Amino acid sequence: MNVVAIFDIGKTNKKVFLFDENYKIVWENSIVLAETMDDDDFPCENIEALRNWVFDRLEDIKSLSEYVLKAVNFSTYGASFIYVDENGKVLTPLYNYLKVYPEVLKREFYKKYKGEEKFAVKTASPVLGSLNSGMQIYRLKRENPELFNKIRYCLHLPQYLSSLFTGQYFSDITSIGCHTNLWNFKKTKYHSWLAKDGVLEKMPPIHRGEDTVTLSDTSISIGVGLHDSSSAIIPYTINFEEPFVLLSTGTWSISLNPFNNAPLTFEELKSDCLCYMQYTGKPVKAARLFSGNEHEIQTQKMAAYFNVPSDSFKEVVYDKEIIAYLRGIDLNKPALEKDRFTISTDSAFKEVSFDDFKNYKIAYHRLMLNIMEQQILSTKLVLHQSAVKKIFVDGGFSKNSIFMNLLAEAFTDVEVYAASMAQASALGAALAIHQNWNPKPIQNDLIDLKFYKH
Repeated sequence: MNVVAIFDIGKTNKKVFLFDENYKIVWENSIVLAETMDDDDFPCENIEALRNWVFDRLEDIKSLSEYVLKAVNFSTYGASFIYVDENGKVLTPLYNYLKVYPEVLKREFYKKYKGEEKFAVKTASPVLGSLNSGMQIYRLKRENPELFNKIRYCLHLPQYLSSLFTGQYFSDITSIGCHTNLWNFKKTKYHSWLAKDGVLEKMPPIHRGEDTVTLSDTSISIGVGLHDSSSAIIPYTINFEEPFVLLSTGTWSISLNPFNNAPLTFEELKSDCLCYMQYTGKPVKAARLFSGNEHEIQTQKMAAYFNVPSDSFKEVVYDKEIIAYLRGIDLNKPALEKDRFTISTDSAFKEVSFDDFKNYKIAYHRLMLNIMEQQILSTKLVLHQSAVKKIFVDGGFSKNSIFMNLLAEAFTDVEVYAASMAQASALGAALAIHQNWNPKPIQNDLIDLKFYKH
């Protein structure tokens, strides 16, 4: 059986899948790797452990006699640079995008390049510090110029993993075009700051997402890799022509609208609206929430308070009477004056006391109500004046009946679906290189949909 191997590297879970020619998963493996510390004792990805795991799994795959490996591709989280010298040796830790960015450096950078507002609009990148991966390069150059001079290539994580197999170095538009401060969306080229700061010469050539490098000794096609959020939308753009929004949920909940071409405003950027880039080079307007992270933090606290297992939320189903009860309490409370920006950046659940709830079930419904309050604002940012008829939800929250029912209730003028699919970002990375390994036509039944009534 001919297969493609996809390494799908999340911040928490590292997975590898084998897809057959009909894009069904026939084998998989996953691990959670312990983080290590960077040179400032801040937690970061253990790149050596990740590299070893990738190589070990590839050896496992090659030993499976029932499969013929035809291709390999990579889908990973973004905002992550690896710096290598001319021999491909890694020079620094893989710094964590959650690491606090020095305020002095940030001010210096934006002052040098026409201020936050103009720069953010040009690069479709909210001001996010380390989450703007280009700012990580700027910091390295300013804090350690000697090390910066040793760098031959700055590689985003998917392209680094690809280079381990090919020995070749590329950039990819899905990684460059995603809130990095690197890409000038109006001029469709790198922003001029890269040339002025000596970074451009360290960026490898851009490789098309659908192209591969064939290993001469094995005839295996190796993809250049994709940013996972851009990869996750590929199965949908292949299967659906009618305008839609994809709400991709995990650590981040990201509303992606490939049918909204309106330029970003600075107000939208301040609300964490941005542009992702499809592997075809077309921009996708997107809005992000850190709601999966918030959900994890609060359910852990909730479980400890109510003395139940940490994954008890999986057993809680949507109860409209509890929702009505909680909304009734809200009506009797004095309204807190909060602007849209405050709600979208900070869940009101942080102000809640667990003492207010009789049981875990009610407390969990309250958490989901607060998350949905944010989600509505976030998704509306990308829906604005576009002809979207459907919202597809994939990832963790697509299996959450409270989230799905509240979303359908909030967006009565569109159809809301939970999308069930074999690992969207991994599947997208497989589909991107379809022409280079798979002789069969792409099936049109890759996505199972469950409709939620208003």
